[in-house]
Amino acid sequence: MTFKSFKTETSLQIMAKSRTMDYYSSFQSIKNSRQNSIALLGQVGSGKTHLSVALAVNLLSKGIAVRYMPYRDIVTKIKMNMNDDAAYQKLLGPYQMCQVLLIDDLFKGKLTDSDKNIMFEIVNYRYLNYKPMIISSEFNVDKLLDFDEAIGSRILEMAKNYTTELTGIENNYRLKP
Repeated sequence: MTFKSFKTETSLQIMAKSRTMDYYSSFQSIKNSRQNSIALLGQVGSGKTHLSVALAVNLLSKGIAVRYMPYRDIVTKIKMNMNDDAAYQKLLGPYQMCQVLLIDDLFKGKLTDSDKNIMFEIVNYRYLNYKPMIISSEFNVDKLLDFDEAIGSRILEMAKNYTTELTGIENNYRLKP
C-alpha cells in the first residue's frame, strides 16, 4: 500500500490522500506539538487503512518507528489479561510509548466498557506525552464524540489539522463495478 497506488475517484478521496501526504510532509515540524496526529474517519471501503499504512511505510522509510495496532485483535488480547496487572501493563505499554501508533479500525465490533477503558489509557497517555497517532475508524466525528467524549475529544484535538471524514457509499471501492 503506497500513496501512488491509492486510487482516487471522488473529491473526498482526493482530499484524504492530499491531507495524508501533507501530514507526512509536515511530520518533522509537528511531531512534538499537541496537533501531531491524523484521523481518517467514516465510510467502509474508502481507503482509510490503505492511506494509514502508506503513511506508516513512508514514516518507516525515514527511520521513524511506527507500531501497528489492529484495534479489535489487540484490545481482545489486552482484555484477556486485565486480571494480571503485570501482564496487562506489559501488553498496554508498547502501544502507549511507541514513537508513532497506527490504530486501524478504532472501535470496530461490539464495544464494551473495557474497550473504552483500554483505549482511554492508550489515548490519554499519548495525549499527555505528545505522542503522534494515525487513526482509521468507521466512526465519524459525531459518533466518536458520542461514544466517548473524553477519548474522542483528545483524538480530535491531536488530529485537529489532519482529520478527514469520508462519507457516502460512493467512496466504498468494494462496491465499484
